[in-house]
Amino acid sequence: MKSSLHTLEVWGDFACWSQPELKVERWSYPCPTPGAARGVFDAIFCKPHNHRTGDRGSAQFRWAVTRIELLNPPSYIALRRNEVGSVGPSGRTVDQWAKGKLPQPLMADDPDVRQQRQTMALRDVRFRITGQIIPWPAHREMQKSFDEQFVRRALHGKCFHQPYLGCREFVAFYRYVPAGDSSAPPCNWSSDIGLMVYDVFDLSTPGHNSSRPFISLFHARMDHGVLDVPGWHDPRVLKPEGGTV
Repeated sequence: MKSSLHTLEVWGDFACWSQPELKVERWSYPCPTPGAARGVFDAIFCKPHNHRTGDRGSAQFRWAVTRIELLNPPSYIALRRNEVGSVGPSGRTVDQWAKGKLPQPLMADDPDVRQQRQTMALRDVRFRITGQIIPWPAHREMQKSFDEQFVRRALHGKCFHQPYLGCREFVAFYRYVPAGDSSAPPCNWSSDIGLMVYDVFDLSTPGHNSSRPFISLFHARMDHGVLDVPGWHDPRVLKPEGGTV
């Protein structure tokens, strides 16, 4: 059964989809990456694999983003924020906490841990994203059910966790855009963005959300506010050879 296309209008006060070549001081892309857009869909409706048992076969589908439209042109704002420079605890450490071991938290007010960093973020962000549900082979007969479940959840504003725009503190709001909706057209903004991160997981296998990083890239061009996103298996999506990076 052919998958339906679903469209969301997403907005928020601030956003930052960091360009990886600027490692320390964050500088946002002018629009969300396909992986960030996928994250908004996942926040509303997803069927991931069982993290506790490690059963990847329990994953039922993935989201494929096909189109990103800017409704507001990019507008940057410089922010200085206090960030924690240390790495968070590993999964093994969290398991030990659950068994009663006294946790050692990272203290944000510790001067040895706290670091002030610059962020070039976007403000007054509004865009539309279009995507479709791609069931894994064992669940293809559930395509219609998946589409209906997503529409019900999106129309009622439901989500498993609050969607965000790059950083957790940049909260995202959304509304479902029905087919034929006469909402605002994309803004008249064009740019050759260059290489953009496509996603950070291997989307060819179930359970990708818990697999090791697998960085893929593509050449992004925004034409009059519209970014057409190639499919994961399109040769324009550049992937590492032989596995993870």
